[in-house]
Amino acid sequence: MKAAHWLLLLALIVGTVLIIRQHRNMPYHRIEGPIFGTIYHITYQGEEDLQAEIDEALHQVDQSLSPFNPTSIITKVNNNEPVDVDKMFTDVFGIARKVSEDTDGAFDITVAPLVNLWGFGFKQGTPPSDKSVDSLRQLIGFQKVELKGKKVEKSDPRVMLDCSAVAKGYGSDVVAALLERHGVTNYMVEIGGEIVVMGVSEKQQPWRIGVNRPTDDPTQSSTELETVLSLTDIAMATSGNYRNFYYKDGKKYAHTIDPSTGRPVQHSLLSATVLAPRCATADAYATAFMVMGLEKAKEVLERHSELKGYLIYSDGSDKYQVWYSPTLRDHIIGD
Repeated sequence: MKAAHWLLLLALIVGTVLIIRQHRNMPYHRIEGPIFGTIYHITYQGEEDLQAEIDEALHQVDQSLSPFNPTSIITKVNNNEPVDVDKMFTDVFGIARKVSEDTDGAFDITVAPLVNLWGFGFKQGTPPSDKSVDSLRQLIGFQKVELKGKKVEKSDPRVMLDCSAVAKGYGSDVVAALLERHGVTNYMVEIGGEIVVMGVSEKQQPWRIGVNRPTDDPTQSSTELETVLSLTDIAMATSGNYRNFYYKDGKKYAHTIDPSTGRPVQHSLLSATVLAPRCATADAYATAFMVMGLEKAKEVLERHSELKGYLIYSDGSDKYQVWYSPTLRDHIIGD
């Protein structure tokens, strides 16, 4: 019996070694495709070609949350058409409300009319008038919309919803969940800079993810990095004004609009990178931090042990300064 026991143990060890070796030899797939006006990039280890399923899952996100899709649920909500919302809409609405409440309204999915007003104004060569801004401010506020069952109720039918500041992160979460349902344990999902990583890369090391340097770049072609993070089993999102801004009469106007004032933010924070268990959450907080500015963003991060932040700000000269959560220190591997 003793010999049989050792033989069984040996067989189990050999079998485990063979399974691990087979798993390590499993190929890494790299796929990409268009979604949400950007391109997704996904790397994962597995035997199956999952691109068709991934495309379908992202199509469902688009069909639920894209305000640019004329048949989407959110478009019907904005047009005050009768519609039952789906689970994706409910998930994102819940995340948006939670982050809005936690940031005193700095994140607000009703702010889109003001964002559009400022964007269109500058494209026409002149900023919007105080009267037009103040008129739209009456329609802004996450408290003006509620979800009751499967129905969205607005305090004013002119209130519009736009989940663009969280949809890419949510899409990354959806793809990550799909991969895990297929037993994938090593992957990197990136949609428009919003990222989820799990396990290890093809080099059998944690994934290396760069944080862009906030160089004024309206062409969005610069890829100069401020730092590189070593990450696994986490989500990451970045928001910044360095690629979306306007100049008028020598003054720089940020793309980010403060819902409380209805006007572009004026502070030193240039870029906010947030790490969180879910990419949708990281996406929403990164956007909120760009509204709140450096000091208030740090206060939020200090309240939430599950969040990590990497904040790049101007010191008033031509140089950038960096602040990051103490728990992020071990992830920084340089540039």
